[in-house]
Amino acid sequence: MKLRNLTRIAGAVAVLAAFGMQARAQELNGAGATFPAPIYQHWFQEYGQKTGVKINYQPIGSGGGIQRITAKAVDFGASDAPMNDAELAKAPGILHIPTVAGAVVVSYNIPGVGPGIRLTPDVLADIFLGKITNWSDPRISKINPGTAFPSVGITPFHRSDSSGTTNIFTNYLTQVSGDWKDQVGPGKAVKWPKGLGGKGNAGVAALVKQTDGGIGYIELAFAVTNNISYAAIRNQKGKFIYPDVKSTTVAASAVTLPADFRKVIVNTAAPEGYPITGFTFLLIYPDAKPELKKFLLWALTDGEKEAADMYYAPLPDNVRNRALAVVNSLH
Repeated sequence: MKLRNLTRIAGAVAVLAAFGMQARAQELNGAGATFPAPIYQHWFQEYGQKTGVKINYQPIGSGGGIQRITAKAVDFGASDAPMNDAELAKAPGILHIPTVAGAVVVSYNIPGVGPGIRLTPDVLADIFLGKITNWSDPRISKINPGTAFPSVGITPFHRSDSSGTTNIFTNYLTQVSGDWKDQVGPGKAVKWPKGLGGKGNAGVAALVKQTDGGIGYIELAFAVTNNISYAAIRNQKGKFIYPDVKSTTVAASAVTLPADFRKVIVNTAAPEGYPITGFTFLLIYPDAKPELKKFLLWALTDGEKEAADMYYAPLPDNVRNRALAVVNSLH
């Protein structure tokens, strides 16, 4: 009798162990960028409902995502900043899979002033350099004829965490401002001349929304969903372009990405393109779980169709087809 019971218990334990392994196989864990978090969370929920695969995601910033995937603490990382050569040396073989493109908008809270003010690259850079300190500055008024700006101090907000959104924004400022290039430069985390930090896109959005005179940089979806005003930016061709899915798509379509996709695409030469635009990437190893490969194939096909509704630009066809080819080549 005891032997029979032990056999039954052993059998039950084996079944439970197999069930646990299967459950773990149906679960994926990721961490990283906040820039694409709204569409990623939407995708993960929808894919889970369709397939039963649970995808957990922590929006901790691109720098955190790179650290987690490098340590193999997650199944995938996420970053708007392509990994540099030094980072890749610590994580041989990591692949960058582009998912969508997005606009980094310059959001603001100016009492009595509505959405759509105009900002030139030099004025924008000088605001974040601390050279322009009041919204009534004549340089701002000159490019916004007919708009009455109040005498309110400008409070710049930036990211306090290591951020791909920061990388896109500071790469743009570096390209359009010699002073920014010499004094600050690009990066996921920089030494800000002025301003206060917030964690994640959501943190910066909240600070701008609650501060009279505040200005910050956030992904378009965060500005729209939080009902925060944002500016039209003069692009390389001299046109003031308002950020939306159309102008983001134009900017993304005008760039040629290298074989490994690692490129920041700011300051587009496309006449109708929004100049502060970037791709965002999932970071994976070639031996990624089969469930992750299946998700990526779904995201790059069915998921792309939902990008515009979430205020992101779907991948240009040539980029999407190349990304699909990489995913299909996974072991």
